[in-house]
Amino acid sequence: MREPVIIEAPSVLGLRPSGVQDLPAALLGAGLRERLGAQWAGRVEPPAYDPRRDAATGVLNPDGIARYAAELADAVGAVLDRGRFPVVLGGDCSILLGNLLALRRRGRHGLLFLDGHTDFYQPSAEPTGEAASMELALATGRGPSALTDLEGRGPLLRDEDVVALGFRDAAESAAAGMQPLPPRLRAMDLAEVRAAGAAAAAREAVGRLTSGDAAGYWVHLDADVLDDAVMPAVDYRLPGGLTWQELETVLRTALADERAVGLDVTIFNPRLDPDGTIAARLAACLHRGLSARRG
Repeated sequence: MREPVIIEAPSVLGLRPSGVQDLPAALLGAGLRERLGAQWAGRVEPPAYDPRRDAATGVLNPDGIARYAAELADAVGAVLDRGRFPVVLGGDCSILLGNLLALRRRGRHGLLFLDGHTDFYQPSAEPTGEAASMELALATGRGPSALTDLEGRGPLLRDEDVVALGFRDAAESAAAGMQPLPPRLRAMDLAEVRAAGAAAAAREAVGRLTSGDAAGYWVHLDADVLDDAVMPAVDYRLPGGLTWQELETVLRTALADERAVGLDVTIFNPRLDPDGTIAARLAACLHRGLSARRG
């Protein structure tokens, strides 16, 4: 299995400077690099944050997000080209675009999307224009072209190459007027994951992601997929969510397959974890999930 390499991607261009930019430092401080035996490939610094909503696109920082996606894609691509496994520590969920752009430059890939929210908003329905609530829609080609057609390569993903697993925001997003998820995108909400069991749900997800013509798949982890009772250190809280054990099971299943090509971690806010206990538990969870890559 390919060796893990950590990249820091502390962008909050798709959200706000709430504290998620400190995620890399918190997880590294909790010993994640040492636990994984990982190399470190540096830090991709984002451009300055602009709190003004762009009039043309309805999105915060669209130009900055597009530039950052290209720079992050360069860093991720360099790790991939060395035959290694990138572990990208965000930042908000808009960093997913850079990770997927790196893969899109290299062909067709899929995505396992682990998030408490589906993040499929269109700009007109997102109250403040945060791309961190839109990244799955943007990655599948829905939204302003400045973010859906990066480098003329859009969409970054085909609907049928995506599995969204563990979300629990259906009522909230419907009330807000979010566009519906497309029928070819496999959506497994928290209730379905619970009914099947985390291991079976993860096996189904991996089976779908490896059954087509995609060369491999990326794993996106938003910390708010975890139960709010054990992961309160996030900016948009919802009751319920996966347990630590369920998430570890999903990660181990997803990352054990050699066609998993990379992982990102987003949205954990260390400012809401003043004693560092949640960071330590998250680092342990990631270590256990990634340990499946070593057999």
